[in-house]
Amino acid sequence: MSGWPKRAKRSFRMLLRTLMIVAALGLAACTPQTATAPAVAEPVAKFHPASGLEVVPLTVTSGDTVHNFQVEIARTGNDQALGLMHRTDLGPNEGMIFPRSPARPASFWMKNTVIPLDIIFVGTDGRILNIGANAVPLSLDPVVSIGPAALVFEIPGGRAAELGIKAGDLVEWEQ
Repeated sequence: MSGWPKRAKRSFRMLLRTLMIVAALGLAACTPQTATAPAVAEPVAKFHPASGLEVVPLTVTSGDTVHNFQVEIARTGNDQALGLMHRTDLGPNEGMIFPRSPARPASFWMKNTVIPLDIIFVGTDGRILNIGANAVPLSLDPVVSIGPAALVFEIPGGRAAELGIKAGDLVEWEQ
């Protein structure tokens, strides 16, 4: 796959993920259950239709207010490099996270990103270090953290200010 274009690789990965989910659901439907076994709802992983990435809940606690988001997890280097490029919309309570291990200074740009974003840098303690508010679409100017970031969290541009999210607020997500 090393000679394939990035878009083809991404489409292929998304197709593979979809096929694995369909196969798993098919196998689950064929598994016999005893009549006495109680029905237990097990969590089912959600995947974003555009990216194929896993979607998990994330909260930002700002004072006494908790803000809930559904975020895509960009875990791999390829997924992190692509990020939200070429996306034309992002719901008000949607976003993408970029886990970083080990935590290190972060620098993001908006190359091929056509919607404004708030880029939120989170330290190892789960607290927001700083916010690159309303990053300009398509800009190559770096948006940088003020310290080592263990997580970078992107949401629609202006949303952090609208919700009163600020440096020092606590970010928690299902890891």
